[in-house]
Amino acid sequence: MSIQHLHTCTGHSGALYALGAGRDERRLISAGSDGWIVEWNLDDPETGQLVASVDTQVFSLASLPQRNLIVAGTMNGGLHWIDRDAPERTRGIQHHNKSVYDLLAVDDSLFSAGGDGVLGRWSLETGRIAESLHLSNQALRGLAFSPARRELAVGASDHAIYLLDVDTLAIRRTIPAAHQNSVFTVAYSPDDRYLLSGGRDAHLKVWDMEQELSLVLDQPAHWFTVNHIAFSPDGRLFATASRDKTFKIWDAASFELLLVVDTLRHGSHINSVNRLRWLPGCLATCSDDRTMMLWSITSSLQA
Repeated sequence: MSIQHLHTCTGHSGALYALGAGRDERRLISAGSDGWIVEWNLDDPETGQLVASVDTQVFSLASLPQRNLIVAGTMNGGLHWIDRDAPERTRGIQHHNKSVYDLLAVDDSLFSAGGDGVLGRWSLETGRIAESLHLSNQALRGLAFSPARRELAVGASDHAIYLLDVDTLAIRRTIPAAHQNSVFTVAYSPDDRYLLSGGRDAHLKVWDMEQELSLVLDQPAHWFTVNHIAFSPDGRLFATASRDKTFKIWDAASFELLLVVDTLRHGSHINSVNRLRWLPGCLATCSDDRTMMLWSITSSLQA
């Protein structure tokens, strides 16, 4: 396996926490503590285009190019609905009492994970809250969706993972004490066989959905918090990002660690790596160091 650093995107004045889809597969969006929402063209990544800005830190993004819509979740619990054709019409709606840590669009709904332990379901058509579920007495940190199961996974700071029917929000199953500390990120494998989770305990865990959620893997994957997990477009690889300033590439079939990308050997980030986004032919990473980096990864697994 080999990795090539393609470009470092600079211009943000604060830490970057969120990445989202751009207008097409050759573009992506970044946001963070400066409140700026910036679109980057992978074919000309030298300068980003400011799409919109909000007056507080952005912790999460949901970008829906087909609707010309971007929703930004903020530190103070608000959701900003941004019409790309008319960004001056941005609407800020205060709903959660604490930060919005993750956003996920499913069908005609948008789900928000709040630091107040509330899961919100929003109508993408109207931009209004449709339903709220007080799921935990601690923060909800990460969301994932399984299309085959019509199931929503929610990672929480109470150490648990909640699995909900996405249509009714009924709790199907709970994995209590899934991690020794907050569950920061969850991701279903592309074949819907496994649920992966990462937490403040720095462990990567793999749960077998077809074997009563049996624990397939429990590995100390990083030195500090696992902030995010993301699969490659072809489903053969996945990456983990961590507060330990590294990101790692794994074999999605065997869960074998393939590559550790760090500052010393690869010129990677110098602070916490907060978010990942795979695009065709490119992996984007963003960090507390105010940069987004673009990487080309080649592997015999992708041949």
